[in-house]
Amino acid sequence: MKRILIAVIVVLASGLWLLPSTAIAQQLLIIKPLAEKKVAELPAGPLFWRIENFTALARAQAAAGPWSLVADSAGKVWLFTLGPLGGSSAGGTKVAELGPIPRVVAPQYLLRINEATGAPGSTTPVHTHPGSEAFFVLAGEQSIRSLHGVMRVKVGQAEAGQGADVPMQVSSSGASDLHALVMFVVDATKSFSSPATLPGP
Repeated sequence: MKRILIAVIVVLASGLWLLPSTAIAQQLLIIKPLAEKKVAELPAGPLFWRIENFTALARAQAAAGPWSLVADSAGKVWLFTLGPLGGSSAGGTKVAELGPIPRVVAPQYLLRINEATGAPGSTTPVHTHPGSEAFFVLAGEQSIRSLHGVMRVKVGQAEAGQGADVPMQVSSSGASDLHALVMFVVDATKSFSSPATLPGP
């Protein structure tokens, strides 16, 4: 009886009883950069990300333009191109086109493709970026919580995210593991990601 009483006192003292079990075991999303490049300027006019698949890495690299990034993910070769709506690359199969992407003004720009993976319930810390991001979900479901509410991106969907400096938290919200590709256009002279805060859900 004494051991049980001591265990209860330890739990109460630690405050763990106030936390849901999911909060105790919450995992971080795994974020892996796949490709990036710095550019001096962005294309004129409204910006869209075009996502295409290629049969070989060399073919994607040959088709890449000044605002393109090539990446290998999920056993496929991807070409991501920032530019006007309705473009196409020779030899590529268009998968999605999303935008308009919020434009940022900067002395230099960083284009980056990240891969986000994680089990259901895994999440990122609340953060901001000095530019915009966009999402394409290969498996599972991705939720993006911000001051504007929660945006859910399901498997096979592509969505443009918020503009620069908007606090957000990204999570794997589906019933299966998340696998997403995330496209960025940010100010290359600033920190890529900064801690931020959001009101509780």
